[in-house]
Amino acid sequence: MNETIEVALGERSYPILIGTDLIGDPACYSPYIAGAQVLIVTNETVAPLYLERVRQALAGRRIETVVLPDGEQYKTLDVVGRVFDSLLAQRFARDCTLIALGGGVVGDMAGFAAACYQRGVSFIQVPTTLLAQVDSSVGGKTGVNHPLGKNMIGAFHQPRAVIADTATLDTLPDRELSAGLAEVIKYGLIRDAGFFAWLEAEMAALRAREPTALAAAIARSCRCKAEIVAADEREAGQRALLNLGHTFGHAIETGAGYGRWLHGEAVGAGMCLAADLSRRLGWLTSTDLAHACALIAAAGLPVAPPGDIATERFLELMAVDKKVQSGQLRLVLLKAIGEATITADFDPAALRATLDEGQPR
Repeated sequence: MNETIEVALGERSYPILIGTDLIGDPACYSPYIAGAQVLIVTNETVAPLYLERVRQALAGRRIETVVLPDGEQYKTLDVVGRVFDSLLAQRFARDCTLIALGGGVVGDMAGFAAACYQRGVSFIQVPTTLLAQVDSSVGGKTGVNHPLGKNMIGAFHQPRAVIADTATLDTLPDRELSAGLAEVIKYGLIRDAGFFAWLEAEMAALRAREPTALAAAIARSCRCKAEIVAADEREAGQRALLNLGHTFGHAIETGAGYGRWLHGEAVGAGMCLAADLSRRLGWLTSTDLAHACALIAAAGLPVAPPGDIATERFLELMAVDKKVQSGQLRLVLLKAIGEATITADFDPAALRATLDEGQPR
């Protein structure tokens, strides 16, 4: 069953198309491509699987392709430069369209290139991982990493459409599926206790790739993300709640070295750290902490950071975060399952204790 969810942003509104076998359907692309020039940006893993189907769906246009190396460690200014090289070498005009075919790394880099090229051209997200389908493809956050901080270089640039073909998840490695489930669990933790309870009941079905369960989880996650983005496009307020576990998680990714942990794995451990700190502050009950970490573990995700990042290094990395304001670190923490808050009003000693002791490593 196919579903369309609207991201309501006035003249920048766009649909999220969710269903099976959408990736090769010309009707999913045509309404959102103005000019004849199309650049498909993908990676070495996804290209052999889906590139030709997308090319066929775009037949009749001038199609060029950039195939990037696969992995978070390649999400850099140097690598995104290959996209600019192709756009310029092929003399792409301002009415061109970029297609981001792949997971979150491809989507972030293609979107960033689209935001920058000639000060902004159109792009379409075609996410092929669960994490990208439920989170990174929606909302217009684009960017690249830097050795000193993750996603600190980027732009807000909304896609024209998101085409989420759930059939692409059939080829997704188990580890990548679990990484995507981290972002799904996040929605339950920050604002939807009913969804969290549903995930507890359906986690085995989700990990077994039961189509009905996966489609329901993707749609519910996208509706949640769409509502938050429509209310706060540029993260001036409630959109920051979507970063539950991410300040911890980005520190893990940077400290461990990009590519060692998947983003979703780092977020899973990060959410457990955020929940642990919330309990230490007296906000979250021990029962809720146990439920949160148990669900994260049931998704096949780590519940603790790697043991080789010292607390001082962890704190240094957390200080390089987009939520730092006037030198103050702000964190997304939990009042209860389904209720999150963003605050700088926490005891630094409690944070240090969480990092020193936290969940069992």
